[in-house]
Amino acid sequence: MEHSGHVLLELFLMFAGGKLLAEICERVRQPGVLGELVAGVLLGPSLLGLVHVTELNRGIAEIGAVFLLFTIGLETRPSDLLEVGWIAVAVAVVGVILPFILGLWYMKFAGHSTVESIFTGAAMVATSVGITARVLSDLGALSTRAARVILSAAVLDDILGLLVLAVASSLSTGETHYLQLLTVAGEAVGFTLLIVFFGSRVIGRFQPQVEKLRARNSAFILSIILCLGLSFASDYIGIAAIVGAFLSGLAFADHSERWKLQENAHPLSEFLAPFFFVMLGVQVNIKTFAKPGIIGMATIICSLAVLGKLVGCGVGAFGMNFRDKLRVGIGMVPRGEVGLIVAGVGLTLHTISDAVYSIVLIMCVVTTLIAPPFLRMVMPLPALAGPPPSDLARRDEGRSAELSPEE
Repeated sequence: MEHSGHVLLELFLMFAGGKLLAEICERVRQPGVLGELVAGVLLGPSLLGLVHVTELNRGIAEIGAVFLLFTIGLETRPSDLLEVGWIAVAVAVVGVILPFILGLWYMKFAGHSTVESIFTGAAMVATSVGITARVLSDLGALSTRAARVILSAAVLDDILGLLVLAVASSLSTGETHYLQLLTVAGEAVGFTLLIVFFGSRVIGRFQPQVEKLRARNSAFILSIILCLGLSFASDYIGIAAIVGAFLSGLAFADHSERWKLQENAHPLSEFLAPFFFVMLGVQVNIKTFAKPGIIGMATIICSLAVLGKLVGCGVGAFGMNFRDKLRVGIGMVPRGEVGLIVAGVGLTLHTISDAVYSIVLIMCVVTTLIAPPFLRMVMPLPALAGPPPSDLARRDEGRSAELSPEE
């Protein structure tokens, strides 16, 4: 009972603390996710020491990320992603190549080994789609063209980032299995395209059978089953679980309004997602920032990480105006948990030093913290981006009532 009581206390502190600071941030017109990240730093071992990194906390945080991306997927129709397909591909590819080259070049210039330099470059590659997706959702900006490009590119970006990590890991062990890398790449791309092109159609074909089920919210229950299944499948083939969660939401997006999926999914996401963001903050160790020379090198790496995404993704976003390019670039800046995963792998393989790990850690924290407020500054407010579909529907109904003759 003592153990379960301690677990419940940590969950209480994470949720209550995260929501309290999120409310404060929103009152001063900053994204709520920023407050949840700060709450994690305050509650974690670095400062108050009230919440610790445990397998249970990590598991709950990962479930939070899964349901956050599932909910975001429900709000994003496949046709919207396909509409910006080639732009998203260009944004992802250029946005991966440039940060990787900048990180690799600087670390080699600073005298670090080739493997350490490659791992640093790899950590600068992949965007944390969870951070950006949450901010876009909070702003009611998911329907904007820039948001669709960001979400599409972030999925591809994650796949490319994991391939870079696979290459870095194989180089660190002295074994590079090119056939294995090609297999992982083929599975990842094929899995994504399969869901984007056929997921919605398959679900639509089974619509009559789904609606005959007697269980309450049967469609929502099936969507949760698919979410968990695809999350496992994507993790199994080497893609992050959150990509599978996003794709499962995407598969149900065309049927979301009919089956009231968003209405059911949002409360679940609102409850679980804060654990993910608070946990990111808990994993920050403030003491590493005090090591000699770390801050100077970390400042340069942070600058290159931001510049690489702004320029790389901006160049890749061809055909878009300057403001939309800026939105896409900023939206792709946060590295978050993806960079932490890369750094953790490097540390586990004993291929990067504690100093390099600290530098990557600072880069992940800084890019995660600075992106939300800047994204809020450049994204249109909900009122300017257009009313949500439900409001438009109500307006159309009102207009129809005004135009129809009285009986």
